[in-house]
Amino acid sequence: MNSLYHKASYLISALRLQDAPPDAGFEAAFAGRSNAGKSSAINAITRQKSLARTSKTPGRTQLLNFFALDEDRRLVDLPGYGYAKVPDAIQQNWGKAMEAYLKERQCLRGVFLLMDIRHPLTDFDWQMIAWCRHCNLPLHIALTKADKLTRGAAKGTLLKVQAALHKEAGDVAISLQLFSAPDKLGVDEAHAVLDRWMGVEAAADKLAASSGS
Repeated sequence: MNSLYHKASYLISALRLQDAPPDAGFEAAFAGRSNAGKSSAINAITRQKSLARTSKTPGRTQLLNFFALDEDRRLVDLPGYGYAKVPDAIQQNWGKAMEAYLKERQCLRGVFLLMDIRHPLTDFDWQMIAWCRHCNLPLHIALTKADKLTRGAAKGTLLKVQAALHKEAGDVAISLQLFSAPDKLGVDEAHAVLDRWMGVEAAADKLAASSGS
């Protein structure tokens, strides 16, 4: 049922939570620093070239961007954050929008946090981890741009991040993976995580049960 993600289409952008689609169904949110490769990851997962806008100038995603998978399921591209060239006032607005979304959105099923494998666990990353912990939200971390390192170095960084997470947030269930948009590395693993959050597996099991009856 991974074709579900390939059907993703732009729905709406919202500056404030009250401008978002109705709070119903299932949503998975993508977060990450402005240069973490978030848009490229969304495009790879949905097998589309320009669903989420990519730019050589980080910090262009300033709104909550909603993408529909079907009538009940959506992906949400959260504002990129923490890029030095973006004015502080804009960064504060982004932070407020994300804070409201993470705290108040009832249909949010999990957060997909993207980190550049060469610069993981920044202050922003820890802030997002703390927010997910506070809001009791499932968290999945993808170490992006894994193609920039050798396979051994990428695996070594994965293990270091895993150890740091266990030390600092040992009681929080956090899954972790390597990801590369150009190489499509980790796309199937990302689909599996999203399937769980979006109720896709439950829907498939229900369909199979009804077909067998």
